[in-house]
Amino acid sequence: MSARPARRLLPFAALAAATGLVLSACAAPTGQSEGDAELVWSIEGANLSAGHMDPQVSQLDVSGMVQRAVLDSLVFQEKDGSFSPWLAEEWEVSDDSTEYTFTLRDDVTFTDGEPFDAAAVKANFDRIVDPETASAQAASMLGADFYDGTEVVDDHTVKVTFTQPYAPFLQAASTPQLGFYSPAVLEESADQLKAGGPGITVGTGPFELTEYTPDQELVYTRNDDYTWGPHDAKAPKFETLRVEIQPEAAVRTGVIESGEADIASNIPPNLAKDLGDGITVDSIEYPGLPYSLYLNEKYGVFADEKVRQAFARGIDVEPAVKEIFFGQFPRAWSVLGSTTPGYDADLEGTWAFDQDEANALLDDAGWTERNADGIRTKDGEPLSVRWIAWTPVPDDRAALANAIQSDLKAIGFEVVREVLEPGAYNAQYEPKTFDLTDWGFSGVDPDFLRSHLHSEGFQNASQVADPEIDALLEQAVASSDQDERNEIYTRLQEWNAKYTAIVPLYSPSAITAIGDRLDGLDYDLYGRPLFYDVTVG
Repeated sequence: MSARPARRLLPFAALAAATGLVLSACAAPTGQSEGDAELVWSIEGANLSAGHMDPQVSQLDVSGMVQRAVLDSLVFQEKDGSFSPWLAEEWEVSDDSTEYTFTLRDDVTFTDGEPFDAAAVKANFDRIVDPETASAQAASMLGADFYDGTEVVDDHTVKVTFTQPYAPFLQAASTPQLGFYSPAVLEESADQLKAGGPGITVGTGPFELTEYTPDQELVYTRNDDYTWGPHDAKAPKFETLRVEIQPEAAVRTGVIESGEADIASNIPPNLAKDLGDGITVDSIEYPGLPYSLYLNEKYGVFADEKVRQAFARGIDVEPAVKEIFFGQFPRAWSVLGSTTPGYDADLEGTWAFDQDEANALLDDAGWTERNADGIRTKDGEPLSVRWIAWTPVPDDRAALANAIQSDLKAIGFEVVREVLEPGAYNAQYEPKTFDLTDWGFSGVDPDFLRSHLHSEGFQNASQVADPEIDALLEQAVASSDQDERNEIYTRLQEWNAKYTAIVPLYSPSAITAIGDRLDGLDYDLYGRPLFYDVTVG
């Protein structure tokens, strides 16, 4: 056995160099050669069984993370943001970014024997935008109303057309959300894809889903015919990828420490720092929208801009985030994380914690009286808001919520928090009968702001409805000039910092723990594991 590797918690920029620190693995256990080895991956995955097995429909990151084993993409996005061939050998983009023509590989088959061709691309893309599919995120990434159609030029040439310039398309085409199912599945079992399972979740990927026990495990078996991965990657060097669903973080750290798992994802910082020798820890800051609070301006007291601003100024974010996340996650200042293209660093420090200013804003808004509990009142009504949260809530986020409630109570602002099961959460989210809610959203192209801030955005929890903001978002998505896009996104970030539709709190990282049997693990830009070069000792 080689010497034990050093642990590391590194920012993304250092990751490429750091992966070289992972030492070679131990010899394979007796009776198991490297080629037929099994890799065990522990994930949080609590809501996969609740209809989130289909990345073309689900908005959960975990759906794309695990189903990447099955679903390939047209192009691969490199760490520098550029694109390289995958299922498409080459592509052309029209000067106005309305037409994308892909030349497909001619040697790709789905694991059910169906050929991958231009017709398969069209069937999948048309399915994503079909209203009956009820896709929100993937349909948005495919341009939504801008999608004009996919044309089969010949068996291995396909052209995707948009009604207006759509610059983010190549990035979207690199994600599992726009990955490809077998046409036979779409024809016969499309209504079962949300539930997923063997014979249903069928793609061209390096693995085939061969077993699925909801809330327990997914088993992927190597696709021995696979030769078309990014950088011409071939079939994996190990036979079985067993994904164990373990919602409790303490369980995930326990199985990686005991050797029962080879990889454990979504490790919180407080547990990552205590992992034992022989375990490597990688941390990659998510690009996208930081973990944030969304203030619903159409429901209650948040209709008043001064109340929204007071809410943001009344939270002492920095020390809370530093203490709860052990200094591993940076405090966020913008609706774009610091690793997202177009991030405006000038916003840092511009809306810091200021209790005096928060109190003054609430006084100006007319919340001048206090009840027996110290809560401000106006016309006899308490200054109270209701925060709905989706279960499960990790302990660290619960601790941050407690700190926020305590800070705001100090200025007479009551926050009542309700942690809800998915069904109960959706019952309130859909009609927007809440004051605030919370989440983070990973994405490389800042066009994801369109879904959060556009009046027709499917994740517009703040219910922003401003024609000027709509126009800026539409201008940004239509421009192929990156400098122009960055300028627009800077304006949007500045607008939110003042208007306070969204209160960014911190930029999380994907923290992954790796046991010493593994070598060669890599990640995509979202921090999701890639297994192309992995060997299991």
